[in-house]
Amino acid sequence: MRRMLDKRAQTLLKTLIEHYIADGQPVGSRTLSKHSGLELSPATIRNVMSDLEEMGFIASPHTSAGRIPTPRGYRLFVDTLLTVKPLAQQEVSEIKEAIQPDQPLRLLSHASNLLSELTHFAGVVIAPRRQQTRIRQIEFVALSERRILLIIVTADGEVQNRILFTQRAYNQTELIEAANYLNQNCLGLDLDQIRGRLQDELRQLSSDMSELMTAALEVSSQAAADTSTQYMVSGEKNLLDVDDLSSNMERLRKLFALFEQRTSLAQLLELSNRADGVQVFIGGESGIAPLDECSVVAAPYEVGGQLVGTIGVIGPTRMAYERVIPIVDITAKLLSNALSAP
Repeated sequence: MRRMLDKRAQTLLKTLIEHYIADGQPVGSRTLSKHSGLELSPATIRNVMSDLEEMGFIASPHTSAGRIPTPRGYRLFVDTLLTVKPLAQQEVSEIKEAIQPDQPLRLLSHASNLLSELTHFAGVVIAPRRQQTRIRQIEFVALSERRILLIIVTADGEVQNRILFTQRAYNQTELIEAANYLNQNCLGLDLDQIRGRLQDELRQLSSDMSELMTAALEVSSQAAADTSTQYMVSGEKNLLDVDDLSSNMERLRKLFALFEQRTSLAQLLELSNRADGVQVFIGGESGIAPLDECSVVAAPYEVGGQLVGTIGVIGPTRMAYERVIPIVDITAKLLSNALSAP
């Protein structure tokens, strides 16, 4: 059973972690005696530090007389000892100004950039999965003898263009006829509904017209029915300036490969959709090897009261949690407000 920390041990651990986060140097008993506010002898402090090390909250790096926090120590610090500092009003205003109601994808990109700029780490955003898109209008434009431009206008005003390669040439009258036929039958429907409705009708059309419209439905499906997770990351290069990470280039390469591969990190961030408020994954808690020396601070955001995605910051375990946590929290809330605005 885990031994409980008394108030004295908690104060010393909190002081040690705060000083280590601030300057990155192992913390000795003299520093703790000076800054903890406790009237303790150096021998007593050394004994408490020995107990904390035995319990796995701190460790001795190399031959240094000082101690540094372990992931377990950071975990206790974040969960029970951390004093979150409110952001300065100027910073809150900066976030509000950057996150104004706009096109959703542009908003999400702004949020990712903003998190990176404010924390000097990497900012990440998981965008909502795209839903089946409803069609408002379809048009065909002849480009050359057997190349046709398909123009799809969705119900939310998005315009998508796709090229069709056909077995024969179609004249303008035929293209207008095919577009009119599809528009009459697909207005307000998604691709699955359109296919279901036109399945029998396409068999009854001439083979040439059936080929054109079947090809149109196939490429429309690829364009409009993409439900894959969209992932944005900003400021990866900031991590090159973090001494704790840049000292090991092999580890840094694996971390950048993770940003490129994306799947594992996206799955981790999507876990935050099930959480209430900010979640912090420290080191190996993520279950992703390249993040063993990193922490991920993430929070879900919503649209119209429904959780749809996650934003977060990736940085070293030695980060100013009292500052990063409120930045992520406020950005998620303001993003939710902006995306839900009428």
